[in-house]
Amino acid sequence: MRYPDAPRLDLVEDLHGHPVADPYRWLEDDDDPRTTAWAAGQDELATGLLTGLPTRAAFADRLTELVHAGAVGIPVRRRGRAFSTRRDPGQEHAVLRVTEPDGTVRVLIDPTALDPAGTTTLDAWSPSWEGDRLAYQLSVGGDEESQLFVLDVGTGEVLEGPIDRCRYSPVAWLPGGEELFYVRRLAPELVPAGEEQFHRRVWRHRVGSDPDSDVLVHGEGADPATYFGARTSADGRWLVVSASIGTAPRDDVWLADLAGDGALRELQVGVDAQTTAWVARDGRLWLHTDRDAPRNRLVVADPADPASWAPAAWREVVPQQPDGVLSDLALVDSPDGGLQVLAVHAVDATDRLSLWSADGSGRLAEVSDLHPGSVSGVSAPPEGGTTAWVGFTDHSTPPSVLRWDAADPTALTTWEQAPVAGPVPDVRVVETHATSADGTPVHLFVLSQTGTPETPRPTVLYGYGGFNVSLTPAYSAQALAWVAAGGVWVVANLRGGSEHGEDWHRAGMRERKQNVFDDFTAAAEHLIASGWTTPAQLAVMGGSNGGLLVGAMTTQHPDLVAAVVCSAPLLDMVRYELFGLGRTWNDEYGTASDPEELGWLLGYSPYHRVVEGTAYPAVLFTTFESDTRVHPLHARKLAAALQHATSAEAPIVLRRELSVGHGARAVSRTVGLAADQLAFLAAFTGLHPAGQPSPAAKS
Repeated sequence: MRYPDAPRLDLVEDLHGHPVADPYRWLEDDDDPRTTAWAAGQDELATGLLTGLPTRAAFADRLTELVHAGAVGIPVRRRGRAFSTRRDPGQEHAVLRVTEPDGTVRVLIDPTALDPAGTTTLDAWSPSWEGDRLAYQLSVGGDEESQLFVLDVGTGEVLEGPIDRCRYSPVAWLPGGEELFYVRRLAPELVPAGEEQFHRRVWRHRVGSDPDSDVLVHGEGADPATYFGARTSADGRWLVVSASIGTAPRDDVWLADLAGDGALRELQVGVDAQTTAWVARDGRLWLHTDRDAPRNRLVVADPADPASWAPAAWREVVPQQPDGVLSDLALVDSPDGGLQVLAVHAVDATDRLSLWSADGSGRLAEVSDLHPGSVSGVSAPPEGGTTAWVGFTDHSTPPSVLRWDAADPTALTTWEQAPVAGPVPDVRVVETHATSADGTPVHLFVLSQTGTPETPRPTVLYGYGGFNVSLTPAYSAQALAWVAAGGVWVVANLRGGSEHGEDWHRAGMRERKQNVFDDFTAAAEHLIASGWTTPAQLAVMGGSNGGLLVGAMTTQHPDLVAAVVCSAPLLDMVRYELFGLGRTWNDEYGTASDPEELGWLLGYSPYHRVVEGTAYPAVLFTTFESDTRVHPLHARKLAAALQHATSAEAPIVLRRELSVGHGARAVSRTVGLAADQLAFLAAFTGLHPAGQPSPAAKS
């Protein structure tokens, strides 16, 4: 292929004694005329290739059915009202509804009604304790800037907003709905240039008042990259504030008695652990923590007695389990009025539900009705009750809601089922394990029509491996469309995720990041050795941190795969901290400002491992120009480097998309992106649905 001209700079920097070449530094500048011209050429190249792929129309048709499956969120209940999200087939975005005590359902927020163009997203929402007011956050064009509004639930009147600079802001209401705690960045003119996305503070706000008159609660003098959390008790007495620097797997926690002097007192500060704290209706301080328990445990203390806050004084309610990671819980009442804990544990990336006594006397029951899959969360009314709601999905079930009741603690019933626009393909799921380079077993979900590796088939290997994110079973239109076309789809549970707790996460971060890439390589080799696929039929796919993963696979093992989809990726690991939210991730990856850590980064940074004359696989980069998390420059630079270096005929193309960002998007945009990605992978792994001509695969 003839690629757009991309001049190579003779730019080599000395960083802590390392000569670091950066020939495409100019592609970091969105406004450089060379970048503009190069991007236009890439658009023309990508459009010509993708629109001509023979399977694109078939995938688009199937995806239209599967992506338009509905989705139902777990209800959040407040004084008889239930707030929840729902998306039906044909809707571009989910709507937020309220169900009244008499069963009447009303739509409160419909992003499409607010913006028929489909570029507005509902980022977060939080009802007041009484359920009569709703705080919600909207962003436009994919920028994830999250402007805050307050709505009167009864009348639908917008009482306040927009309040800007509220990205990643929790909302903690005080009783009465007149005041709330939230997180807001400082005004741009108050921070150094280039740091406008940082410098958050916790504020106390009275609804309807000027946000500039808010009371500063916490955050002065904190690291600029600090994220904050805030929670209140239902009686309004207790405030919990948490802080973590970027995405570091540790946080500081303070507790304030708002009925007393209101001062924040240290609950956990300077400790290498994560703790979620809140005061529940029983008056006890509850702590969901990985402190001295990397697979998490649940303990209690007395909020009014600081002596009980010391770990030695904690009373254990749900101890750390030998094989399961405690991921979520809800407090429920027993039929006789006692307090119980409905707990979610993940075992080898599949969730289990169990019931525990709140007095610490142990497990009471296993919820045997839960099918293998994922629990997206559990919720129960904060004022109490014997019922809880469970979010559930698996590989062929769209997000739905189940109901649990203490009267029959082992059972679940369907509460609200997500609708599906068309038939869902039959999928067989096989669980297997690969063995990584250091002997670590790596769990895989293998999805296919047959459940057996009868003959090698085109296969997509998907992974993430970072930031404590767990890849549990989930409904995926892309996976189902690929399997329906005769392919195999595989999800790998790599180190760096949370599938086995915090130790598993830390085994794949910082100086141990190469473990993640070794795990992914082992998964690919296992699939080949087991007869599922061959190198000529194997593709890898990932986004964001998963884009780094497949970028590393491309540059470390180019002969192992035939095709790559690399979406919104991190790829220049020497300069990633200088753009977007990069500096908030240096605890996960390391920082180039430290000589030793720069060595880690250079050891795997895909942009710096490109070797001229190498036969690279077919690569499709997909980027989103409004992405304020991961700058599109990463994909630009590696695309240019691979286009220059490759000796193979397989194409290296960059697909850009405007007016969308890193997160949520309209359904129709999802179909277009997914169809392009699957058709590209099919073209270079040899997958052709029935009735389609066979494309050329890599030899």
